[in-house]
Amino acid sequence: MFRRQIELIGDAQKKLEQKSVLIVGAGGLGNVVATELSCIGLKEIFIIDFDEIEIHNIHRQFQFTKNDIGQKKAKILAQKIARCETKIEYFCEKFETFDKKIDLVIDCTDNFEVRKKIDKFAKNKNIPWLYSSVEGWIGQVCLFKEKNLDIFNISDKHKIAGVMPAMVGIVGSIEAMVATKYLAGLEVKFDKLIYIDFSKGLRVSEFGL
Repeated sequence: MFRRQIELIGDAQKKLEQKSVLIVGAGGLGNVVATELSCIGLKEIFIIDFDEIEIHNIHRQFQFTKNDIGQKKAKILAQKIARCETKIEYFCEKFETFDKKIDLVIDCTDNFEVRKKIDKFAKNKNIPWLYSSVEGWIGQVCLFKEKNLDIFNISDKHKIAGVMPAMVGIVGSIEAMVATKYLAGLEVKFDKLIYIDFSKGLRVSEFGL
């Protein structure tokens, strides 16, 4: 099943088979990340989100349809990505109550206060976590290990810009790629912010935190 992937990463595939991840948020980024990680050979994927699907979600949360409106995002996403050998579990609750063994926490939320809690949660478990955000034509991804989210010094009080589905796809794919390399034991950069700007053509930059 993973032949083309193994051609690229070789024996690192065996490491993926032992790894479990927690995805916090089953919206736009969660749809992309969960779908792309669901068939790389992980041991288990846990998805947490207590929100329900609404009509305005569907244009960028591509696993959902109008028939899913009113149902829990985590439940429907878990059902849609269960197409390979990875075990998929979902929880329609707040992630602070989660107590299963994981190797990586993946932030797919759109709430800065929740991200602060994710940072604390990951630090308490002594594991890294992947931050991501999309707003307008800008996206950000960072694999946090030593640093914490306080360095951004921002809050949820500013007005949120709109977002294009393709921009969500770009950022989600980068986040999934970073997650894959980390879980496979390949080279990654901790505490480096990947900044994606598509406002005037594509520009990708990295910044040390």
